[in-house]
Amino acid sequence: MRAVDIIHKKRNGGSLTSEELSYLIRGYCHGDIPDYQMSAWAMAVFFRGMNARETADLTLAMAQSGDQVDLSAIQGIKVDKHSTGGVGDKTTLIVGPLVAACGIPVAKMSGKGLGHTGGTIDKLESIAGFQTELTKEQFFSQVNTNGLAVVGQSGNMTPADKKLYALRDVTATVESIPLIASSIMSKKIAAGADAIVLDVKTGSGAFMKTVDEAEVLAQAMVDIGTEVGRQTAALISDMDQPLGYAIGNALEVQEAIDTLHGRGPEDLTRLCVALSAHMVVLGGKADSLEEAELLLRDKLASGEALDKFRALVAAQGGNPAVADDPGLLPQAPVVIPVVAKQGGYVQRIDAEKLGLAAMVLGAGRATKDAAIDYAVGLTLRLKVGDRVHAGDTLAAVHARSDGDIASQVVSRILEAYTISDQEVSVSPLLLSVVTADGVKRLE
Repeated sequence: MRAVDIIHKKRNGGSLTSEELSYLIRGYCHGDIPDYQMSAWAMAVFFRGMNARETADLTLAMAQSGDQVDLSAIQGIKVDKHSTGGVGDKTTLIVGPLVAACGIPVAKMSGKGLGHTGGTIDKLESIAGFQTELTKEQFFSQVNTNGLAVVGQSGNMTPADKKLYALRDVTATVESIPLIASSIMSKKIAAGADAIVLDVKTGSGAFMKTVDEAEVLAQAMVDIGTEVGRQTAALISDMDQPLGYAIGNALEVQEAIDTLHGRGPEDLTRLCVALSAHMVVLGGKADSLEEAELLLRDKLASGEALDKFRALVAAQGGNPAVADDPGLLPQAPVVIPVVAKQGGYVQRIDAEKLGLAAMVLGAGRATKDAAIDYAVGLTLRLKVGDRVHAGDTLAAVHARSDGDIASQVVSRILEAYTISDQEVSVSPLLLSVVTADGVKRLE
């Protein structure tokens, strides 16, 4: 078997066998297949695509390139959740405790943020003392005892994906649905869950800018899960404006805590309940989404979900009192209001611009080695559809100082807001559900 023959076959539109894909991934990881040949293959895939079976085989080959987690020591059906990333997306901090409160074990491996999208691990590490590195034994024991643990991903999980993604990034092949889908799902398969729920974002603050693109990606990932024997479902959710009102690590933890107290933003609460409902059904604790949502709303109202959050923080070295006293979280010394220059209605908010503004403050990473400032970020006051008068506060900047960087961020926020004279209808938050049976549009 030769790499050049595999490249030639895909270039001409052929379907690659499982053995050919395994040979390619194994050879690339071991250094036997050079970057220039893997680049040629990635470009062939970009133009020719892959069918569902090929994409599943590629996903398994990447999952098998490094550590794979065997979760059989954890009792019950393990259901994982993955978001394709967005601005203000702190759903794991809410969904994990909610689902665990329903009796479904949540053994969650998360990543750090890069660019304008935040990472769950960064948010949790804003809680003083919180440890995101546990031994396998500690991880399993904590989930069996408390129902919930959240840790950083293994350094040797899916090394093929890390290597291939870096290559795609510099060869203009990132925007390939089969390669995106296999990249995401290889990590989920390696993480060992029995079932997977995906939150695929679409809009200005998401990687997939249109609903159609998001549905194609979601279907590809659901098909992979189905091909490899994992129950998989996906929700398409709107990211044309940030989720909730907080952007930045400690600020988002505080908003997640508010949501677990039952006083969180409506959009954030609704999305978390919807995602959790799919997890509860796949986990066998409800027969329908309607039954699951009633159960979840009860767990929020009773405080059981908040108790699971407290237990998570305590078990991983943090102070559980943070669940009742957000003042224990890092606080930025300077808060600067961003004032509207005209009246009208908020017509549009460019979520990506706000995410990049928070990154400039230090809430995100421009490079993977950059340091994070847990305290800084943005809090929105007005969102799409809201009435605004000249002089009203659109948002607040939480910064280290009121110097040039803060001034630059204020300008970026003003650019991100579009205000019009006409009343504006708000786009639906939940757009589609994707299962093995296909796509169902909502609303």
